[in-house]
Amino acid sequence: MRYYLIAGEASGDLHASRLIRALRQTDAQAEFHCFGGDLMAAEGATLVKHYRELAYMGFIPVLLHLRTILGNMRRCKEDIASWRPDALILVDYPGFNLSIAKYVKSQGICPVYYYISPKIWAWKEYRIKQIRRDVDELFSILPFEVPFFEKKHHYPIHYVGNPTADEVREFLKSEKCGVRHEKTIALLAGSRKQEIKDNLPAMLSAVKDLKDSYRIVLAGAPAIDSNYYRQFVEGSGVEVVYNQTYKLLSEAHAALVTSGTATLETALFNVPQVVCYETPLPWLIGRLRKLVLSVKYISLVNLVADREVVRELVADSFSVENIRSELHKILEGPAREAMLAGYEEVRRRLGEQCAPKETARIIYLLLNNNHNIK
Repeated sequence: MRYYLIAGEASGDLHASRLIRALRQTDAQAEFHCFGGDLMAAEGATLVKHYRELAYMGFIPVLLHLRTILGNMRRCKEDIASWRPDALILVDYPGFNLSIAKYVKSQGICPVYYYISPKIWAWKEYRIKQIRRDVDELFSILPFEVPFFEKKHHYPIHYVGNPTADEVREFLKSEKCGVRHEKTIALLAGSRKQEIKDNLPAMLSAVKDLKDSYRIVLAGAPAIDSNYYRQFVEGSGVEVVYNQTYKLLSEAHAALVTSGTATLETALFNVPQVVCYETPLPWLIGRLRKLVLSVKYISLVNLVADREVVRELVADSFSVENIRSELHKILEGPAREAMLAGYEEVRRRLGEQCAPKETARIIYLLLNNNHNIK
């Protein structure tokens, strides 16, 4: 079978690479084309376009790079039409991917499968119409998505387990795993330049009073050049490490984390954390948050637990003083212990399924007209 995968950022590249590996184990004749990254290419996929040329977020960056974005979409459509895959597999990145899904369905090229579903439960819920029209099967990695899609929108989906949980379990068994150190504080400031610019300065200010007592280490994002970090950390005494986020989390005593998959990774490594996410117009966003977002929380930890396990400092609650205060609470004492107990609940809800293997199994059965997928 021929599989075409599209991932638009570093986390998608990781998850898609694991899925490619699982598909190759399931289908000995598998061939792959992709819009993705180095990890997907390393698994044997033909890399048509790197995600570094795709990742534009926010209204202004998208507007400024509109010609490039449209050119990338055109290139993707042309390659799919020319290569004629047996399946299109989309990995998160909904703005780009739903446009490609519409094209593929309109042309009748192949089934469209969505691995790591768009987070329409948080915003842009209207996209359910596009998903219902253009996506044949949706594979969820978050247990709370099942009632959202199936009960609220009557759209059946597959919960296949959580790939981040798979990856953390695998790392903890490996020789790369570090040793927990009570004097290490990790900073995870996001994977995009705008996130880093917004959040890292406040994080650095919040840990300034701890730098003589703790080793402060910043996890560098794969797609961000070291020179970009230098403007923030130079002279601060903060270390920057690259491609070692899991090792850092396996060693860390506590962490400051920008919202996203990193909050879940941090929880799965059993590291107490404070979630920090600055927004423009914080006072206004703080007041409008309930109208803008369809969910109570922004961190995956709290969303999976369906309660506040970790403290979220967002919009009007985001400040250096609040970050510092919440960090000190989790360095030791009852708040730390309560958070660690909450992490156990999160792990239980995620389950033990291996997401890429389960997804590969279902896709292969569907493509071979075997709908007995239980």
